[in-house]
Amino acid sequence: MSGMVRVVLVCLLAGGCALLGPIERSTDPPPETPAPPVETEKDEAATPQDAPAAPTLPATTVASLGDVTRPGLWMRTPLVTSPMRGRVSDPRTGRAVVLDLIPLEAEPGAGSRMSLAAYQQLNLPLTALPELRVEPAG
Repeated sequence: MSGMVRVVLVCLLAGGCALLGPIERSTDPPPETPAPPVETEKDEAATPQDAPAAPTLPATTVASLGDVTRPGLWMRTPLVTSPMRGRVSDPRTGRAVVLDLIPLEAEPGAGSRMSLAAYQQLNLPLTALPELRVEPAG
């Protein structure tokens, strides 16, 4: 019986190798890669083009429930670069809450994390992913 298994295994391996086909090698030289641009003093002083701009408030974000063991009214969000007070509102219901906005190291479109107390103040289901408006408290 084990001889039969060996024959089947060899046939499967040989069949798999046939699927790979012959290897073709190009005789053309590899394409040239362009030289990196030379930086000048002016380039160093300028803001890099690929750096994302800091978001400005008011803005909208999709929120999810944050750390439920951390008390208080807060939102961790990439929309701010330093802690500040903010007003978060649900455009669907008109409900709003003033809370602490805490920077979240993420891309601006990554969404925000909000406290359990803030979810309750906005009367949101705990599994909801609402799109909320964030603005400075004032």
